[in-house]
Amino acid sequence: MRIVLAWLVHTYTAAGAVVAVFGLEAIVTADYRAAFLWMLGATVIDATDGVLARLARVKERLPSIRGDRLDDIVDYLTYVFLPAYLMLRADLLPRGWGVAVVGAVLLASAFGFVSERAKTPDGFFTGFPSYWNIVAFYLYAAHPRPSVSAWLLLGLSAMVFVPIRYVYPSRTLALRSLTVSLTVAWALLVLFLIMELPGRHTTLLWLSLAYPVYYVVLSMVLTIRPARQYPA
Repeated sequence: MRIVLAWLVHTYTAAGAVVAVFGLEAIVTADYRAAFLWMLGATVIDATDGVLARLARVKERLPSIRGDRLDDIVDYLTYVFLPAYLMLRADLLPRGWGVAVVGAVLLASAFGFVSERAKTPDGFFTGFPSYWNIVAFYLYAAHPRPSVSAWLLLGLSAMVFVPIRYVYPSRTLALRSLTVSLTVAWALLVLFLIMELPGRHTTLLWLSLAYPVYYVVLSMVLTIRPARQYPA
């Protein structure tokens, strides 16, 4: 029974790939609200499968299965490929060279995922952690000029290789309780904004940016100063 539970946890992680297929189908049919909901569902799976894996002790009971590798494969599909394709199909990028921009996103994140420094032992991401689903949502909701979106994506692609330590919300010890609480509140607000698409609530959209700003500032500060100076 314990082995069965371990397999179920791995299956739960792998289900993110199935979610990606539904998200892709939504993009093809131009149902972008549904696509973002599928991406959010994939994020929920990614945020909870680690806890389940530890409870089920999957490393001990299924040592032949690399859960971290499975997680990376699914994350690349849901955090990188799916939002990149959405940004291309939703006309968020310039015609003619939008494909090249998406190619830069895909290649940069591919190298980011296979880097030995992608995740640090003390609970940080190294380099921009490929939150392209979040980027895609804000670009779709705000809809800036395609050239602005393109240069933003190119800049973030370059940031994948810059060794800034980004907070891993569930693992970075410094201010973890605050970060997790803000993450949940922000996710609920984003869920509301997604449900209202294609309508746009400009004030709430700008308000929701407070969390990404907090996340980036905290990451920069913790890159410069030792994390032990901050409470959990």
